[in-house]
Amino acid sequence: MKIAGSVALVTGANRGIGRHFAQQLLERGAAKVYATARTPRPVDLPGVEVLRLDITDPASVAAAAEAAPDVSLLINNAGVATRHNLVTGDLEKIRLEMETNYFGTLHTVRAFAPVLAANGGGAILNVLSAMSWLAHDGANAYGASKAAAWSFTNGIRVELAGQRTMVTGLHMASTDTDMMAGWDVEKNDPADVVRAALDGIEAGKLEVLADDDSVRLKAALSADPSVLYPHTVPGV
Repeated sequence: MKIAGSVALVTGANRGIGRHFAQQLLERGAAKVYATARTPRPVDLPGVEVLRLDITDPASVAAAAEAAPDVSLLINNAGVATRHNLVTGDLEKIRLEMETNYFGTLHTVRAFAPVLAANGGGAILNVLSAMSWLAHDGANAYGASKAAAWSFTNGIRVELAGQRTMVTGLHMASTDTDMMAGWDVEKNDPADVVRAALDGIEAGKLEVLADDDSVRLKAALSADPSVLYPHTVPGV
């Protein structure tokens, strides 16, 4: 899909990766960029059209789809990380991650799929994570929600093929955003991640692995789990 001349909508565009998406879409010649957020006031990029959109609120999603009937490229970026585990974590926080990262993204796809169909098919990019394939103590609620989102990304790709909508999943390891603040790990530059994602859309890729860690983790799915989690093997 060519980004130049497209009409894009980015969820969670007020900061982090979402803001980079909105900015780079404009730089690549998108005809219009809807920059959306739950609280749109902080969206300060010149040239974007700002919309309020809370992906966990079906009424808000429906209103955004009605306000943006010309969208041909949907960037599902909005998400949340609460840093909770599954067994001992706060169940309400775990539900929040699933409601946002899975059901919220699904709400948005369901609302905009007819819009994309009416505009020739277009494309959807779902911002996923290398945590789709990795368990990490302190972040397993997030990983479970992103694994669910990965599965649903593969599912809607099949379901929307008939209307000529391309569906791309973006996976990345730790990236320098507010969501990763406080984690003492090497982090990707979000501008580089977004550049790889948009290059992938233009190249017609169904999956973009934005860094070496994502490539390694995807490949490890075919191995025994003990390769990634040797400390969980009884007697080791």
